[in-house]
Amino acid sequence: MNLQELARDGVRALTPYLSARRIGGQGDVWLNANEFPGAESYALTQPLNRYPECQPPMLLAAYAAYAGVRTEQLLVSRGADESIELLIRAFCEPGKDAVLYCPPTYGMYGVSAETFGVTRKTVLSTKDWQLDLPAIEAALNETTPKVKVVYVCHPNNPTGNLLDHEDLRRLLRMAEGKALVVIDEAYIDFCPEMSTASWLSSFPHLVILRTLSKAFALAGLRCGFTMAHPEVIQLLLKVIAPYPIPVPVADIATQALTGNGLQQGKRNVADVIDNRRWLQQALSQCSCVDRVFPSEGNWLLVRFSDVAHVFRTLGEQGIVVRDQSKQPGLAGCLRITIGTREECERVVQVLKEIR
Repeated sequence: MNLQELARDGVRALTPYLSARRIGGQGDVWLNANEFPGAESYALTQPLNRYPECQPPMLLAAYAAYAGVRTEQLLVSRGADESIELLIRAFCEPGKDAVLYCPPTYGMYGVSAETFGVTRKTVLSTKDWQLDLPAIEAALNETTPKVKVVYVCHPNNPTGNLLDHEDLRRLLRMAEGKALVVIDEAYIDFCPEMSTASWLSSFPHLVILRTLSKAFALAGLRCGFTMAHPEVIQLLLKVIAPYPIPVPVADIATQALTGNGLQQGKRNVADVIDNRRWLQQALSQCSCVDRVFPSEGNWLLVRFSDVAHVFRTLGEQGIVVRDQSKQPGLAGCLRITIGTREECERVVQVLKEIR
């Protein structure tokens, strides 16, 4: 039996998203996955013999207080990645509807759509990595296939820039009655004043994605949040798994969002911003660097004169970064996660020796 023939055509043809862990690498300085460089320690307080709540009330209450929303506007999931898929499952008909996103950006928007047989439409960002609103509006007005979900990343991964707030408002107005606008705020904890969470009451078709993976140093926990109109949340609850949040995840995430956990999160953000500022200045003095782009996230996008040589040399020194040079408009670029000061210094030391 040829097992490949049993699979869906779309799955056989699918190019999967290659996460940092799937790509792998050899080294002791891991700066390729936008993780926080230090680990937090939490003790479990809940027993494991019972199935968990589908939506743990204490966790919802803790994140609602943190984000400034109501619990009925929240859904907790296995990372924001699960939310990306839930939105497609709930709102897009395979073979009929489409999602839209704006490269260069996070790759899972397209992979998730393709996995479920939903058409992918792309509108390239402008040269300064902002939204091309006329092109997006034209795509929204097309009827076959019809765009039902628009994904935008703010701050955008991997470019690091924020999207213009007025452009986001214009996008929401042009999508009204046509599509959901999903603003992925996975990195907003590093610039919380730029969040769009306060807009939820004004735009019922606005959906916001969040995560505990970055500022809260809990990437291994896989805990994400969707903020949206209560009707959207109820539709997502129809397609989510019966027990999506394991008891340890809910337990630890709730601790991270209360008391000392919140204070530690603030310290994490401050450390990242301080090290990012140092690394940006140091990289700009390296002769192999063409440009260091400003970033509002926990990484820097850097363009090099000989990116292949730099990537190989860093790898030989045990420093693992993410090659973004094949993304549209990012030729010659590597994404370097902000590590500890010592890790940042190792990167600069290696780069300064490259001529």
